[in-house]
Amino acid sequence: MTEPHGPAPASASARPAVTTDPTTAARPRNRRQLIVEAAGRVFSERGYHRASMEEIAAGVGITAAALYRHFPNKYALFAECADVMAQGLVAALDEVPPGAPLTDVLDAVAGVTVAYRASGGVYRWEARYLNREDRRRLRAKFGRIVGRVDEAVRREYPPADERLRAVAALGAIGSVTMHRTSIAARRAESLLSASALRVAAAGPAAAGDGVRPVELPAQPVPRTRRAEILAAAVPLFARDGFANVTNGQIAREVGLAPSALYRHYPGKVDILAAACLQAAGLLAQGVERSLREVTGPHEAVAALAATYVAYSFEYTALNSVAEAELAGLPADLRRPLIHAQREHIAVWEQQLRLARPELDPRQARVLVHAGFGVVVEAGRSLRWRDGPDHRGAVTALVVAALGL
Repeated sequence: MTEPHGPAPASASARPAVTTDPTTAARPRNRRQLIVEAAGRVFSERGYHRASMEEIAAGVGITAAALYRHFPNKYALFAECADVMAQGLVAALDEVPPGAPLTDVLDAVAGVTVAYRASGGVYRWEARYLNREDRRRLRAKFGRIVGRVDEAVRREYPPADERLRAVAALGAIGSVTMHRTSIAARRAESLLSASALRVAAAGPAAAGDGVRPVELPAQPVPRTRRAEILAAAVPLFARDGFANVTNGQIAREVGLAPSALYRHYPGKVDILAAACLQAAGLLAQGVERSLREVTGPHEAVAALAATYVAYSFEYTALNSVAEAELAGLPADLRRPLIHAQREHIAVWEQQLRLARPELDPRQARVLVHAGFGVVVEAGRSLRWRDGPDHRGAVTALVVAALGL
């Protein structure tokens, strides 16, 4: 695999020789690549708007002024970060011969994705901050990647299903960029490739088999001004991103002056925190209901999968806000949400290990996240059009990703 990189710094022959400056003498040839790697980590962890050039520069051991010699502004650096993993995947798949087995295709994808794990979150959520032309180029590259995987899936596991299995398989692999479970790279690649292969092989006849109907709690009807503000803000955050939504926009949605919002929330970030807490609460209630009458771990895992799928389809805007914007919350507001996430994952992990005793805790956790990745990408592929068929099909793909 050939790692993508930006233009190299100017060659030494293009500059006057300076032998007395230790900084110049020690400057690594791959500094631009090191900057992009450090920036990808910061953007993935903190989000585009909270990331600073000073923090990125510190991660490389240089000054912000030195960073600006390579990139004119934060957006230019972000755009290159967003492109790196996509270009790496394209390059890796170009090296796989046409007609190669699906396992070879998925292994190539897994290898690149795990290698770029720390910065891969840029694509999953932050790429919406790209301008139209950069976003178009990025989508074209991922379209090539999906097309290559889909061709192998259709060849080995017909019939066709509008790329759903190919997209879901990529979602299983890409999930590793969205969590920090510590696991060796080779183990992660093997585990994710096998999970993606099971997703690709999942037959449509399995959709919904043995899964009880899911009864989700109803989203609260806004009966107070505070609740109305929250209900109005969520779709705005989901559509435009938290940082791009103003208090004025939210206020107009509920017929208030912007200053009146402060009577109900100290600031916009508190509205976001309330949305994330509401999402966590609805999911926790759904899980509690789904596990009340299960008779064994296999049934429990299937119920968890069906519940998460139903929740994702029914509360798409709320869930996307909670997932995409969590990193942007201050530590004190983020802490209870992270705790709720860990509690939720722990339930999955426990039931999955009971159903598959050969898994250790880390393997189980990686597979649980793979299941979440399947839901995200399959749901997007279906444009979150809700209905029993779509819920059943995606649930079957999640169960396959988990190896049940």
